[in-house]
Amino acid sequence: MANFTYVIGDLETREAVLVDPAYSPDELLAFLDDEGLRLIGVVGTHYHADHIGGDLVGHAVAGIAEIAARVDVPIHVQASETVWVTKGTGVGVPPVMPHEPGDVIKVGEIEITLLHTPGHTPGSQCLSFAGRLVSGDTLFVSGCGRTDLPGSDPLQMYVSLQERLAVLPDETLLFPGHAYSREPFATLGEIRATNAVLTPRSASEWLANFA
Repeated sequence: MANFTYVIGDLETREAVLVDPAYSPDELLAFLDDEGLRLIGVVGTHYHADHIGGDLVGHAVAGIAEIAARVDVPIHVQASETVWVTKGTGVGVPPVMPHEPGDVIKVGEIEITLLHTPGHTPGSQCLSFAGRLVSGDTLFVSGCGRTDLPGSDPLQMYVSLQERLAVLPDETLLFPGHAYSREPFATLGEIRATNAVLTPRSASEWLANFA
C-alpha cells in the first residue's frame, strides 16, 4: 500500500508520537528505543487498516492494537472517527482518545493542531505543526484520497481541500499518507500549482467529476 508512518519528536525532551503506525509496530517501537525517544502517544489520521491496523480485505494488519498491548499511551483520533476506529481495531476508549476539530496535543514543546478534514472518511484529520502538515489520505502530492468508500463524502472532501487547508501558507511542507508520487513530500505551493484536485473553483465543478 506504500504507506508512510511518521515520528514527530522533540529532541530536547525526547518525547515522540507515532502517526499511522500500521504494519510493523514492533519495529517502530524498537526504532524509538534505539533513538532514545519516549512514546507519549499515537495519532491516527483515519480508521483504515493500512494506517492503524485491523482487517484489510481479509488480511490482518498489525497496528494500534499491538502498540496498546505493550505501551499505555493515548491514541488520538477525531471524535467522529471513534466508532470506526474501535470497531476496526478492537481497541476501546481509552486508550482511544476522541478529539474535537482544532484540538492541540503537545509533544515536548511542539504543538500539533488536529485539523478535521472529512471526505475520505468522516473523521479524517491532518496534523499541522511547525510549518508542516501530515495529511494522511486527505491530500497527496498528486491527487487526494478516494471518496467512494464507506463513510466517504465527495462534497466534504471539497470543503476540506478548498476551505480547511486553504488557510495554510504555500511554504507549508506536506507529508502525505502514501508514496503515490516520485517525491515523498512537497510544499503546498508546489502542490497547488500542479495537483489537479485543487483546480475546481466551485463545489458544483468538483462534484461534476463524480456524476
